[in-house]
Amino acid sequence: MEISGAQCLIKALEEQEVEIIYGYPGGAVLPIYNALLECEIKHVLVRQEQAAVHAASGYARTTGKVGVCMATSGPGATNLVTGIATAYMDSIPLVIITGQVSTQMVGTDAFQEVDITGITMPITKHNYLVKNVKDLSKTIKEAFHVASTGRPGPVLIDIPKNISDSKVKYVSHKDVDLRGYKPTSHGHPSQIKNAAQLISSSERPVILSGGGIINSNSSELVKVLAEKIQAPVAVTLMGLGSFPADHELFVGMLGMHGTAVANHTVSNADLIIGLGVRFDDRATGAVDKFAPGAKIIHIDIDPAEIGKNVRVNLPIVGDVKLILEDLVLKINDIRLTTSDRPHPNIWLDQIKQWKQEHILKYPENVLTPQYIMSILNELTVDDTIVTTDVGQHQMWTVLYYEFNKPRTLVSSGGLGTMGYGFPAAIGAQQGNPDKKVIAVTGDGSFQMNMAEMGTAMEQNLPIKILLFNNNCLGMVMQLQYFYCEKKYSAIDFSCNPDFIQLAKCYGAEGYRITNKEEARGILEEALNNDKLTIIECMVPRENLVHPMVLGTKGLDEMELYS
Repeated sequence: MEISGAQCLIKALEEQEVEIIYGYPGGAVLPIYNALLECEIKHVLVRQEQAAVHAASGYARTTGKVGVCMATSGPGATNLVTGIATAYMDSIPLVIITGQVSTQMVGTDAFQEVDITGITMPITKHNYLVKNVKDLSKTIKEAFHVASTGRPGPVLIDIPKNISDSKVKYVSHKDVDLRGYKPTSHGHPSQIKNAAQLISSSERPVILSGGGIINSNSSELVKVLAEKIQAPVAVTLMGLGSFPADHELFVGMLGMHGTAVANHTVSNADLIIGLGVRFDDRATGAVDKFAPGAKIIHIDIDPAEIGKNVRVNLPIVGDVKLILEDLVLKINDIRLTTSDRPHPNIWLDQIKQWKQEHILKYPENVLTPQYIMSILNELTVDDTIVTTDVGQHQMWTVLYYEFNKPRTLVSSGGLGTMGYGFPAAIGAQQGNPDKKVIAVTGDGSFQMNMAEMGTAMEQNLPIKILLFNNNCLGMVMQLQYFYCEKKYSAIDFSCNPDFIQLAKCYGAEGYRITNKEEARGILEEALNNDKLTIIECMVPRENLVHPMVLGTKGLDEMELYS
């Protein structure tokens, strides 16, 4: 029996156990939306296509599944581009479906035609333009395989309208064998043995845990390794939650806005064990000053990342989970204990001293985001999911909120995309209906996608939106403070909306915090209701994020709050 290409697409998605699609319809995808009416896959109508990608990202990052979104041709497809780039930079497994003009019209500058495969080639792991309806089910199978294996990433499928309308006999594809795509899984045995020997001879080792640990579900193995060799653990922004923040070996986030303890630890280490990290510039500071006395073991699924930004003494390519399993066994074989390492306690004692000397501080005489995040940390449980936008509030969140479990922080790291946090919270909440989801944002970021309040209300999502309002672009202001001699340009919002009234317009709840004394009570009340809620915190614009490492500095050269 023959079915339409659109029905073929839906059947292939059902075989991939897709539960939800975020999207926005249009002429080129009308056949697909008709086919959606006949299936059990849930469709969520967003207010703008970029939010569909971000929501699919939040769903993927908190569930470990592949997120799916869809848009029509032309402007619908191009509105996806920022979200696709966000997912590509942060290695998020997505399948993006776009409509396209009919194949005979491709290349004619037809109405709402755009070369979306050409546009997204640099920001997708792979993309397809389906030219034959017989290829459609196979393409879907391949796309999910590519998106979720090796280093995860977004895959785009562009489907011309006549392909959706064409008839085809459905063929199910059980196996995928792509020529030229064979990600390495197991690390080289001799390199793993060499890594164990390097660890055994080091006096000041540190583990640097990144987003690859979360993608590979290997957080428990990082803990096993750290406790076995008694090494402190620093994390990248994307690695927060990969190691418990309340563990005695945790030293915090590394980098430009990282903790002084993490930066001192890495700068003074003699061995860095990099697990699923990119060593990007926000983590390393000035590369020529990065960990000058350390040898570096770099374990990553993507060989292109190894040696790209920092020198590496011992590379191991493969699935970090499988490599960690082998590394722990190899360490057992050579009977490595802390007593085998020369003077093991000196290093840990030094780190304890740094922790005592560099306690995070902030102004205590006014309401500050740091205070709010500290209270929020007390009022929530470990499996609470926190999403953030990008800016000062993002850094205050990661510095003052403890992430003790993986997949509990959803934030744009590599691209730094404002407007990401709230739509990502929608996907996170729908993927985790029994968990509390909090979107931390600023007045600048929130206004980029605040129309998704309508989406959240339609879906009955009890997301809490913690909005820090300082009536300006705070992080841009801070950068101008340090780099532009305090000459401020284009940062002021003189006409912000009344966010509490905005909440009421959508039928949501709204609270405003104006002083420290009322903060705890309002937060408790807002967190315990079952409604979409905006909690607006009025904070001073003079409040800066500390610590801060300026672009030309090494990690040890920090601007600290005093």
